[in-house]
Amino acid sequence: MLSMNVWFFEDTLAGANQIALLLSAAIAGLICHRLKRSWTTIQGRILKNISSAMPSMLILLLIGSLAGTWMISGVVPAMIHYGLDIISPKLFLFSAVVVSAIVSVATGSSWSTVATIGVALLGIGKTLGFSEAVVAGAIISGAYFGDKMSPLSDTTNLAPAMAGTDIFTHIRYMMYTTVPTMTLTLIIFLFMGITHDFTQVTINVDDVQAAIEGTFNTTPLLFIVPITLLVIIIRKMPPLPALFIGTILGALFAVIFQPQIIHSVSGDSGIYLKDAYIAVMQSMFGDISLTTKDAAVNELLHTSGMSGMLDTIWLILSAMVFGGVMEAGGLLKRITHEILKFAHSTGSLVFSTVSSCIFFNFTASDQYLAIVVPGRMFSQTYRENGLKPELLSRTLEDSGTVVSVLIPWNTCGATQSRVLGVSTLAYLPYAFFNLISPIMTVLVAYLNWKIRRYTPEELQKEGIELTGKLKR
Repeated sequence: MLSMNVWFFEDTLAGANQIALLLSAAIAGLICHRLKRSWTTIQGRILKNISSAMPSMLILLLIGSLAGTWMISGVVPAMIHYGLDIISPKLFLFSAVVVSAIVSVATGSSWSTVATIGVALLGIGKTLGFSEAVVAGAIISGAYFGDKMSPLSDTTNLAPAMAGTDIFTHIRYMMYTTVPTMTLTLIIFLFMGITHDFTQVTINVDDVQAAIEGTFNTTPLLFIVPITLLVIIIRKMPPLPALFIGTILGALFAVIFQPQIIHSVSGDSGIYLKDAYIAVMQSMFGDISLTTKDAAVNELLHTSGMSGMLDTIWLILSAMVFGGVMEAGGLLKRITHEILKFAHSTGSLVFSTVSSCIFFNFTASDQYLAIVVPGRMFSQTYRENGLKPELLSRTLEDSGTVVSVLIPWNTCGATQSRVLGVSTLAYLPYAFFNLISPIMTVLVAYLNWKIRRYTPEELQKEGIELTGKLKR
């Protein structure tokens, strides 16, 4: 049904995918009934899944409101304006990956990176004549490099915890697959930028900058807002209060620096405080479309606030229902146990782990479950075959973390698609870092390169018995 929806519906996020997931959950429910699972058990698992996804849904709502206040405050337009001066067109895609990676490593969050600097980079890229799908792929690639490598990232902490190693051993060991993957990604985007035909670009950069200057006050003081947000995130403030502060700062700067925008959005009642209240509230919860003299710029100046995130939240709820019913019946574990039967060597064990992580990203629709469940299931197998836990934790990240954003109904894929306004299937072919990562980790394992195994002394110290039968 999900595949047919892509062909039959223009916007699958508007309801088609949600219904497909719920109908599939109903079929899984019938199987659970046959397996004599009680409704209480099924409902409990569904509620537990929804509860685990609640922080993500609240973050989504705040990202919607932050996008709105950052638009009317001129923060995003200022980023686009100055970005067009700084970034060379031929190096733009390369720069988009690097900038997104740096911000994501610093913040530990791909979601915050995409919602802030990512939105501005998308605007710059479209102005320079690049396809929004290609630009989104570059942003996603950089953002998920940081999500995977930053010690501040939740997934970077979760994977070693599930495998049984420490975070810094985990990060160092990931370098063997992540550095080659990122190098290939940068080379590809550098080549795409250098060979891009800019003669076909119909948008004039000077006209875009003039349109932004004619509509907004683009003072450098506006950068206080994103810098403040980055600082408080780096200082480990939780995402929800951090995004809330970023939203309020955006609203405050809109009132101070953009009175003309306030009047334009509110309808200009003649009472500034009233207009400011209306404009700020509208930007937080609803549609905002700002008009300039340049039609190309007008396409960049549209946000939908919290209401624009409701379809995505609906999708996440539906995915959690489906995943909950599948878990309640033990259906997911049953399938992954079958995958494990194909593991006859270290390379095939890693391949089985990658397949399981991707499978859970597709079915459970949640990045964390795609790390937690395979992590628990495979940890003993790795130990029994003398393989150190950092090999498992690296494999979980190389597949569970980065593939999640490539699946339209996964919480990550649905969120990034909505925030950037680019469909998941559109940017998927260009998210090179995310596509290459699982291939690289399997390739390295089959080549038997840098595979860490316990020494006889370590086996004795840890009390591990080599009962596995994998070939090297």
